[in-house]
Amino acid sequence: MSAPRLRVTEIFFSLQGEASRVGLPTVFVRLTGCPLRCGYCDTEYAFQGGAWMSLDDILGRVSAHPTRHVTVTGGEPLAQRDCLTLLTDLCDAGYDVSLETSGALDITGVDRRVARIVDIKTPGSGEVERNLWANLTDLTPRDEVKFVLCDAADYDWACQVLREYRLSERAAILFSPVHGRLEPAVLADWILRDGLPVRLQVQLHKLLWGEGAGR
Repeated sequence: MSAPRLRVTEIFFSLQGEASRVGLPTVFVRLTGCPLRCGYCDTEYAFQGGAWMSLDDILGRVSAHPTRHVTVTGGEPLAQRDCLTLLTDLCDAGYDVSLETSGALDITGVDRRVARIVDIKTPGSGEVERNLWANLTDLTPRDEVKFVLCDAADYDWACQVLREYRLSERAAILFSPVHGRLEPAVLADWILRDGLPVRLQVQLHKLLWGEGAGR
């Protein structure tokens, strides 16, 4: 049996731009490929290409950077089966590991030491029908749920999902405005008006280095 390997778009060292680990120096492992096509996607370059790497080579590249924080992202990282093995190997190596996933693929096989950042797709994304709602029943307090919001309709929809699944009792909730389509201050006003138990998220890397900057 051949050793597991993954198609990797890039591995880079930066500040975490999103979620509860925002601002922490982090190694990002961006895997290639995604079955979704969200209208606001800012990583379309990860849909194709990349290079095949063994898991040992990936861990070697990660270990070259001075941090214990690693984020595995994409694309959609869970679209590659051996991503699960990579996540476990990173945890075994002592890293604090987070996974950024679309929520369209099953998360139940992910190592429980990993913080799963699950992006629930809103109507404005164009991919709302791809949500795998069973994922929400597997959430733990270590996980986070992200809603990327295009407009007021997306906000209202996310509020309904928040209530229906009692998500704030399961995991931390992130509301993030689509850059250039929904002003962060407007979203902040809505959150305060409605007293939502959510965290407003803006993308730190874009504030620091501009549109198109990687995390």
